[in-house]
Amino acid sequence: MKTPSAERFRKYTSDEVFDRIRNYDSVSAMWKAILPGYAGATAISDNGENYSFAKLEEDAASFRPLVSGLPGDRIGILIPNSYSFVKVYLAVVTAGKTAVILPPQLPPEAVFGIGMKFGLSALVYDAATAEKTALLAARAPQVALISDVEASDSPAPAADVPGDAPCVVMFTGGTTGKSKGAVLSNRAVMRGTVNGCYGIKEIFGQRYLLVLPFSHVFGLIRNLMTSLYTGSALFINRNSKDLFRDIAVFRPTFLVVVPALAEMALTLSKKFGKNMLGPDMKTIICGAAAVPPYLIREYAAMGIDLLAGYGLTESANLVSGNPESLRKPESVGLMYPGQEYRIEDGELWLKGENMMDGYIGEDDSSSEDGWFRTGDLVKIDDEGFLYITGRTKEIIILPNGENVSPAEVEAEFSALPLVQDCELYEDKAENGTPILVLEVLPRMTELGKLPEAERSARLAADIAAVNASLPSYKRFNRLVVRDSDFPRTPSMKILRHARYAK
Repeated sequence: MKTPSAERFRKYTSDEVFDRIRNYDSVSAMWKAILPGYAGATAISDNGENYSFAKLEEDAASFRPLVSGLPGDRIGILIPNSYSFVKVYLAVVTAGKTAVILPPQLPPEAVFGIGMKFGLSALVYDAATAEKTALLAARAPQVALISDVEASDSPAPAADVPGDAPCVVMFTGGTTGKSKGAVLSNRAVMRGTVNGCYGIKEIFGQRYLLVLPFSHVFGLIRNLMTSLYTGSALFINRNSKDLFRDIAVFRPTFLVVVPALAEMALTLSKKFGKNMLGPDMKTIICGAAAVPPYLIREYAAMGIDLLAGYGLTESANLVSGNPESLRKPESVGLMYPGQEYRIEDGELWLKGENMMDGYIGEDDSSSEDGWFRTGDLVKIDDEGFLYITGRTKEIIILPNGENVSPAEVEAEFSALPLVQDCELYEDKAENGTPILVLEVLPRMTELGKLPEAERSARLAADIAAVNASLPSYKRFNRLVVRDSDFPRTPSMKILRHARYAK
């Protein structure tokens, strides 16, 4: 069992910046502490309007009375990315209530089901989601429906909220793949928020661009909460079609994305011969899926630090972050403070103040004696840097008894400049013998640099060289080259074995 220290992140910034990073027991305590210093600064930029920290508090204060007096603790929020979401979320959690954050794309049946299963006392909606509340209104009149534009004539200040009070409920696939509601305390949310500050040279007073949904823990904690905590401005991109136009207007310094979006921006930058993320972009936080070393190197060449990290919904998003991605591009970084970890049979186990309180209405088979079993297979090098080598549930057991971790093998091929993404899986040969298959999505920006007649042969040769370097039992038997992207989850991870779904 090991307990990481924050001090090992000190060398990556100045003492002045590092010493400003302090923890708070609750979101409410953090908000009350930072507000005087940031009052006049822009907190949110949305739909052509800038909202200061003081304005955000004014609007949140007018909304708090609408939820603070309700009999139950769980308040559903069914609002797309917007200033309105931020106002409502902040009002709910600083009133001492629990924000149950529903993905806005949910159908009415799912909204009703969640309202019943999670025991919502109210659901806050906006004009875009109003029609999705009809079934809940008809079948569960005890759940108060509140429009985001409602306000009280008697504003209420932020309450004194204890750290162990539930703060948010976030949806996750967990370690079983089944969607669950993970309960994160105020203390857990704040630990994730603060951990997002470590390992970065300049973190306070930045300009963030939001492209991730607030209903995903990466978007809520690392994008919104860390932005608020550091007195930074958050520009909300409402439409992906306007992304690069918004970048040109806002000129962000920080971006929090999944690898697929980082790849897209890089492809466009290469195509048009300029940095499509704007002249002021300095740092990209990248996670939720494996980050190819190629991306780290290419962004470094443009003067942008792309920092990989690792986290889970159950751990308030952030478990580790890599302040030295260029030197150790295969690693997801150093373990953050506020948690303990151990490795059992290659699997990472966690406990600490960043961990969830449990799943709503579910038996938590992923926990044992207070330890959360992540399902992720890992290794740690002699400098303390963490590497993800696979998932326990994805291990392929070959007929000879050898175990193959697809992620570990895929990482070898993803390091090739000509490979954008890949998936290793088990299939059967025509005679029924189990074989390993590698599907590859080529990186067209690099492949396009070669003469057309040489592209297929060069790609095959590079892949064959890596395959030959692997232990015999890890080598694939069949190669499939894709001409379109893999099916993906909402967080842009490859939807594994989607070919078998009927």
